[in-house]
Amino acid sequence: MTKGKRAALWAAAIIGILALSAWLFQRPIGMWLFERAVERAAARNTLKGLPDGLHVGLCGTGSPLPNRERAAACTVVIAGKAMVVVDAGEGAARNIAQMGLPNARIKALFLTHFHSDHIDGMGPMMLLRWTASGNTAPLPVYGPPGVEQVITGFNTAYTLDNGYRIAHHGAEITPPAAAGATAIPFDVPAEPTVVYEADGLRVTAFAVDHRPVQPSVGYRFDYKGRSVVVSGDTASSKSLEAASKGADLLIHEALQPKMVKQLAAALDKAGRKQTAQIMRDILDYHASPAQAADSAKVAGVKMLVLSHVVPSMPSPYLNAAFLDGAGPHFDGPIIVGEDGQYFSLPVGSKAIERGNWF
Repeated sequence: MTKGKRAALWAAAIIGILALSAWLFQRPIGMWLFERAVERAAARNTLKGLPDGLHVGLCGTGSPLPNRERAAACTVVIAGKAMVVVDAGEGAARNIAQMGLPNARIKALFLTHFHSDHIDGMGPMMLLRWTASGNTAPLPVYGPPGVEQVITGFNTAYTLDNGYRIAHHGAEITPPAAAGATAIPFDVPAEPTVVYEADGLRVTAFAVDHRPVQPSVGYRFDYKGRSVVVSGDTASSKSLEAASKGADLLIHEALQPKMVKQLAAALDKAGRKQTAQIMRDILDYHASPAQAADSAKVAGVKMLVLSHVVPSMPSPYLNAAFLDGAGPHFDGPIIVGEDGQYFSLPVGSKAIERGNWF
């Protein structure tokens, strides 16, 4: 037997022994791996490592169309160490936690409108902000008229669950006065209007065109000279362009019409006529990537990030097709957002740093 063959046999034997050991000791090895993962997860707090500035995390870039990689609409905004959230679609609270951000630290939730995919994750968010958090009051939820009805509905739906948890864990862990949410309505502004100001953060609401869904608003966040705008759902809107003037970052929803029309045609062919009609219906109250880029150029923002992506892209390889030539419409970077991405705008700088908190 040659030296090379002997070495190969020894290597195969060692691999076999290691594989057998891994199988025989699967339980203790699995427990050790679990303990290390739990230690890391329990100690993780992304907020601790952030410099002073305005930071944006994409906690949901999807739409009502199901996608395993994207939660429904959610954007987290951090000013210094103060954390607020825009919209709470399905999977929002889960993603916030997986990004290393404690739901317990959410100071306020801002709703853009009341489509289901912007509110149906509120239940878990209210729960995680309440239990074992040290909070002594419900989650404040800001929104246009109708927010009172939405919050009343969620509070009612969770009344029994709240009672179970208080009885089980006690008032110290689940204080009754902090359960649920409190609605803080504001009138839909004819002009951009400040609706929140605290911790150096100023939040301005402005109307957008999402007809027939009314009211519908977007929000601008200003903190120590840095600024971010979140569009909410909207067709191309002059009001958004005006409110976004000079902002560092614009988070804008986007629908690719060609792709949605292809979806409608495929659904028609499959005999799903009613769902196909829904696809055609949504074409006129969302902005295309090119229209979002046009608005970003008019507003003079530094960077455009597309969120609420319709249809949801299953792979970044499809981003070029989704953008479909939007690049020349805007001089700055255009990013097709993904869940977990973050954008940091440090105070005293013009930089926009990017990464992923997953």
